[in-house]
Amino acid sequence: MTDLQLYITEVFASVQGETSLTGLPTTFIRLASCNLRCSWCDTTYSFGRGTPASIEHLVLEAENNGCQFVCITGGEPLLQPYVHQLIDKLLHHGYVISLETGGSLPIHEVDSRVLIILDIKCPGSGMSHKNHWENLHIITKKDEIKFVLTNEEDYIYAKEICLKYNLFKKTPHILLSPVHGVLDPQILVGWILRDKLQVRLNLQVHKYIWTPTTQGV
Repeated sequence: MTDLQLYITEVFASVQGETSLTGLPTTFIRLASCNLRCSWCDTTYSFGRGTPASIEHLVLEAENNGCQFVCITGGEPLLQPYVHQLIDKLLHHGYVISLETGGSLPIHEVDSRVLIILDIKCPGSGMSHKNHWENLHIITKKDEIKFVLTNEEDYIYAKEICLKYNLFKKTPHILLSPVHGVLDPQILVGWILRDKLQVRLNLQVHKYIWTPTTQGV
C-alpha cells in the first residue's frame, strides 16, 4: 500500500441515519478493520481487509456525490494512520466532517474541526473494558457521545458514566441508542423521562427507511 491510500469497505451517498446530523445528505467513507467485537455490531462485514483506495480517489468520490457532509466511519477508522491525511484533504475542500469511533483508541490527534462521534461501550456490548477513558477529557461541546444500549443495565451504566465524568456539562450531545430489535425505544423513552435526563434518543432511521440488514445506505 502506498503512502496515500486507505483500506476501504465501502463508499456511498445516503442520508445520515444517526446523531444530531440525522437526515442530512452525506457521503459515507467506511474504513475496513476493527479492533472490537461488540455483541450487537451491525457492520461485521467491515472486519475484513478491505480494498485499497487513494485519498485522491476518495475525495473525488465525495465531489461526485455532491454532499456537504462526509462521515468517516468503520470498522474503526482510527486504526489507519492515514485517516488524518484524508481528513486534512476533505477539510481543505470545504466538507463538514464527522468521525465515528468506537472509543477504544485515543482521539487527541483528530483535527479540532472534525465532529467526533465517540462511542462509550456499555456492558451489553462485551467491550466495556476497552473504553479509553482519557478521551472524555478531550471532547468539546461540539462533539457527541453515544451509548448503545441493550437493556436497563446498560442504561444505568450510561447514566453513571455521564455523572462520573461530568459529561452533561462537557457536551449537550449525549446520544442514547437502543439496539435495533433488542431494546424497545418506547421503554428507553420511559426511562429517560422518568429520570429527567438531558439526552437525545438516537434511533437508526436508515433501518426504518430500508431494512436493518441493507448495506450501503
